[in-house]
This record gives sequence, C-alpha cells and structure tokens, in this order.
Amino acid sequence: MRYRNVAVMKVLVFAVAAVALATVSVTGQTAGSSPNAPAAKAYTPTKTADGQPDLQGVWDFRTVTPLERPKELADKEFLTQAEADEYERKAVAERDADSNRQTTATARGVVNGTEETNDVALAYNQFWWDRGTNVIGTRRTSLVVDPKDGRVPARIPSAQKRFEELTKLRERTATGPEDRSVGERCIMGFNAGPPMLPAGYNMNVQIVQAPGYVALLNEMVHSVRIVPLDARAHLDGNIRQWSGDSRGHWEGNTLVVDTTNFNDVGTSFANNYGTTPTLHLVERFTKADANTLLYEFTVEDPATWAKPWSVQLPMRLSELPIYEYACHEGNYGMFGLLSGARAVDKASEAAKKGSN
Repeated sequence: MRYRNVAVMKVLVFAVAAVALATVSVTGQTAGSSPNAPAAKAYTPTKTADGQPDLQGVWDFRTVTPLERPKELADKEFLTQAEADEYERKAVAERDADSNRQTTATARGVVNGTEETNDVALAYNQFWWDRGTNVIGTRRTSLVVDPKDGRVPARIPSAQKRFEELTKLRERTATGPEDRSVGERCIMGFNAGPPMLPAGYNMNVQIVQAPGYVALLNEMVHSVRIVPLDARAHLDGNIRQWSGDSRGHWEGNTLVVDTTNFNDVGTSFANNYGTTPTLHLVERFTKADANTLLYEFTVEDPATWAKPWSVQLPMRLSELPIYEYACHEGNYGMFGLLSGARAVDKASEAAKKGSN
C-alpha cells in the first residue's frame, strides 16, 4: 500500500510546502461564511484557453471539521477563533495513533467472522495517517450545512433495515470478494466517493480541464471521472457504473456536475451510508480565491433518506503532485482475507463436531 507521506519524506522541498499548507486557514469563502469572519470579496478566476473558469490543480481536502455537528455543540453553527483553536488541539491529540495506542486486546466488533480488537484494528502508527490539523476556514461546526442542525438525516425504516443487513454481511465470514466493501477490494477509494469526503489519508483530487471536458482524478485508488460539458443526456437507465454517470455545465464561475446511474454495488460513500442506485448527486466547484476551491454537494436518495442533504467542503491548493496509489498489490490482501474466512469456517465446524 502506498501513502502520500512516504513520498513527502523523500522529497524535502515538497515536505516544506506541505507543512506550510497545513497551517493555512481557508479564506475568501462566501457561501455559508461565519458571521465572525470579515466579508469576502467576489473573486474572478483566471480563464482557460477556451474561456472557462480555471479550476485546475491539485486540491487538498484534509480537515478536522467533522461531517456531522457533534451533539454536544447542539445549535452552535460556528466556532469562535478561540474555540476553533481549542477544538483543533483536542482533535489532533485524540487522533494521534501513537499517543492513544491500545495495547490490550479489547473487543470492538466482529469482522469477517473474527472478533476485531482495538489493539490491531488501527494498527498503523501516526506516520501513516494524514487527517489534517485545521478546521475549515469558516469555523463551521460541521461539513453538513443542510439540514440546519448539521446532521445527516436519519434513514427511513426500510433503509435502516437494509443497512443493518449489510452490516451483518460484513460480520460473517466472506464467501467471496463481493461480500467485502469496495474499499477492502481496492475498487474504490474510501474518500474518493463520489461525493468526496475527508477520511484517513490521500485526501487529494486533481482537476484537469480540456475543451468540452473536465477530469477529476482522486489520489485514493487513482479513480478518475471524465465529465463531458456538452449538454449530452445521461446514459440509459439500464447502464450502471461504479462512479455513476457524470454530466457537467457552468453556472457563471461554478462548475456543476450532475451524477446518476450508480451501480447496485455502490461507491465507498454508498457502502458507508447504504444508499441505492437511485442516488442522485449534484456537486458544485467554485474558486473562492487563488488558493481555495469551494466544493459543495447535495445527495438525494428517496430509498434511503426522506429528504436531501448538503455539504460544503473548502479545498486548499497543494504544491504537491498526485502520487501513484497502490492498494494490495496483486490482490494478496483479498487472498489472505478469504483464506482466513475459510480457516474460521473450518475451526467453527470442528468445534461443533467436538461439542457433539
């Protein structure tokens, strides 16, 4: 498995740039700005050769701001600067894998027919994690901006039942690769979506523009979406794809990407939230200033939630390139996972015979 940090350690100049970026707060954001922040001036982005707003570059979306507003913050939509400083300090300390290493085998669940324990569940040390150190520039207490409570709406009853069945599937021993998540199978990155959300490491997306197209390349599992801008219709409903079928257009300086036609297996987002192929995703990309790209999205899936919900996630321009990502080379990880499942089945069957 290849992590971005390894390459950063090898290239000193890149490391210096990364440290500088990690300390920069997001500014110039107009949508949903904190009432405590100074008014942002309208930003006019440079243009590409064909006259479109230039969104190109590598964009970093690490942040310690949670997707959902912590319950203890209740109706508090924004943090003061002092509160944000303290929140960052606590978040970094609580996420430090070395300082919080658990050495006792405390059970935390069942995965692939085997009891998962805290001491090995997050076996990577702090070197491998790249989860960010800063809240977003607006100091909003959640990435969710709608509903106003900053929380993802509860699943409808049928969706909750479906999600619980999916959880049970993950708990029992896998009969084949299809029983495991797309992240474990190295098909889709667990932060690549779509939609994109912060998670773990490799939280970078590169945008490349050409006449009539925009390409979105995620560093995690190097998945790429080619988005046509020529007003063509979506694919026939019978054609389903891993990342869905994306179509884009410009609304002023904002790139709007409309995605449908997800398959019945789902992206990493679908695996995490239990969505269905009826998921409809609308993403918006707006250059807020020279170093800030405001990423917004709204998800709608009537088979999962009673109403849509929306996120705002500002991304920072990175001086670092996108690096090659390798998951488990040759799929040896899946071989080990399935071999382990068969060993668990064999041991369970022997125990049953012994008890008889």
